[in-house]
Parts: sequence; structure tokens; C-alpha cells
Amino acid sequence: MKIAVLISGGVDSAVTVDRLYRQGHDLHLFYIRIGMDNGEGQCTAEEDIEMCTLIAKKYNLPFKVVSLHEEYWEYVMQYALKTVKSGLTPHPDIMCNKIIKFGFFEERWGKDFEKTATGHYAKVIEEDGKYWLATTPDAVKDQTDFLAQISYDQLSHIIFPLGDLTKEEVREAAIAANLPNATRKDSQGICFLGKIDYSDFLERQLGTKTGPVIEIETGKKIGEHKGYWFYTIGQRKGLGLGGGPWFVVRKNIRDNVIYVSHGYDTKLQYGKTIEMDEIDWITVNPFEYDKFEKDSEDKLKVSFKNRHTPEFLNGTLRRDGDNGYVLDSEKDVQGIAPGQYCIIYTPDRKICLGSGMIVVENKKKKHGK
Repeated sequence: MKIAVLISGGVDSAVTVDRLYRQGHDLHLFYIRIGMDNGEGQCTAEEDIEMCTLIAKKYNLPFKVVSLHEEYWEYVMQYALKTVKSGLTPHPDIMCNKIIKFGFFEERWGKDFEKTATGHYAKVIEEDGKYWLATTPDAVKDQTDFLAQISYDQLSHIIFPLGDLTKEEVREAAIAANLPNATRKDSQGICFLGKIDYSDFLERQLGTKTGPVIEIETGKKIGEHKGYWFYTIGQRKGLGLGGGPWFVVRKNIRDNVIYVSHGYDTKLQYGKTIEMDEIDWITVNPFEYDKFEKDSEDKLKVSFKNRHTPEFLNGTLRRDGDNGYVLDSEKDVQGIAPGQYCIIYTPDRKICLGSGMIVVENKKKKHGK
């Protein structure tokens, strides 16, 4: 099979190459450059490319560096900045997969290959004549939540060779294959930013605006912040308040006010209802597919995540109006942040069905809809 392999210089994509090479496929390696030409926010691109070149030479494979930095800035980082400025919490990683890796890359280069492979910890399985995005054995490393906005067309052209491995097994495979990056550390954070701190990046782009930090229970001002866009619902670190822990529980965007609550057990950190304007289903709309058992025509048992975590929560998903959905969780959910995505899975936690952007509760009612 002729396969385009997206490699990053990390151990995961290197083991992906090794596994596919040993299976006898015709591999063509690609590195996507997304750093900006002005030098701000560069990834460790040269170091990564050097490592990718070593991998390509080891297996005598063609290797090409392709640039999507303008597209990344326009469609991912501008989305992130716009979302933050609106007082919401963005998810640039989920957008990068949807728009860059499986969007622009596929349209320009991936289309010339039978499949595109990456080192994501996820699986594509085939059941009932359809492709499904499935979870992996490594609950900590599973990345289906980062892939939950891809389309069915995108999914049908992807393979994830690491889908049956844990991170420990990947490291062992890298050592056994004598890969040059077998012990290289995993990258962290948003690649575009490189060594730039996320808060520093926001300050460069959006500036600062001093506002009060209010203890929500008492209405007392207990400090100041430098702009609501630096903070997200559920945030604990970086608040600069003594006598903690303090958690961000609400934001007043119009007046630039951050509301916080004290203590680990404050109920204001939690909620049981998650509202979404719509859900992007990957393979099918489960409400319209007989494979999935429903409590009624408008209620579906699901498991879900509202942030990147190994733990799943259980709940009931119900339709709300023409396109909206409401998820009622069985347990309290920490840090429900509008702008983030709620990832929907089957109750057995094996299939990722899709995802919807979390909206402010009762948003539709407030707008008279």
C-alpha cells in the first residue's frame, strides 16, 4: 500500500514508520512546518527535521518538508485568539488535526496516497461496513478526544499503526528498532508557540487590561488580574492569590471581572449539565442508527469527556431543539468551560462518536430562542 506518513521527529511517528516499513508498505514521509517566518513562536523545527531526516535515511525512504504555517496561523491560531477574546476556552489541538493535518495536508498531498498514517494513539476499526474512531489500550495517552472533530471522509483515509500499543510498548519498540529518537522526550503544549509561554503569547497578541478578582461567595475584591483572556473556567494555577487553592468559577467579559472560589471541594467548580449548540458526528448520528440503544427517540446513554483526561464520565445525551443537545451527567463534572469540546463516546467507551462545542448554559433561552 502506498502511504503518506506524517512524522514529527518524535518517537511515536518514528515507531509508526518502523511498523509500516516492516509490513512492506510503500512509505513517503512528510513533515509539516507550521512555525511563522517572523521568528515568533517557532517550534524546534530544525531539530525535528534533522531527526526526521535520520529516520528517512535509516529506512531509505523519501522525505519532504511541506509548509502550512500560513494556514495554521489563519485557521488555528486566529481561531484560538478569537475564542479567547470572546471569553471562551479554545482547543487548538482539535482544530489542528481537523484543519491542518487531515484538512490542508490531505487536500494538497495526502490525496495522492491510498492512506495517510500518523503516530496518534487511536484506532480506526471497520464494523457494519463503516469506519469508526476507536479508543486505545493506553487510557492516559489515548488521543481520540483530539481527533473528535474530523469528518468521516477524513477518517476513512487515515490509519493509526500505534492503536494497539501503550506508550511503554512504543518506547520498547523504538529501542528494539534502534531508532535515533528512542529516548527523546515527548513534546508538550502548542507546537506553534515553541518555547514561548502561552500567557506571554496572549499578552503579545491581546495586550493586558487590569480588572478585579472577586470572591464569588462574598462579593469581596481579593486581588487584580491582567485580563479575562488569560483565565479559563476551572483554572487553579497562575492566579497569584495567597491562601489557596482558588479556582476560577465565572467570568464577566463585559466588565472584565474574574470570579473565584476557595477550596478543593467548592461545588461552584462543578455542574451536571453540559449544553452544545450542535454535535459533529464522525460516522453516524447515533440517534438515527439502530446500532445504538436509546432510552427514547431523544435520549441516548453515552460516556464522555469535557477535557483531556484518562477518565470517562457517564451520562444521558438528549436533543434540545433543532440542532442543540444537552448532556446530563450522572456525576458532578469539574471545569465545564464554554468554548471547549465535549467528546461523546459509546457507553462501553470503545467508540468515539463525535464532539460538540460547549456553550453557556441557557444560551438559547437568554436569546429568546
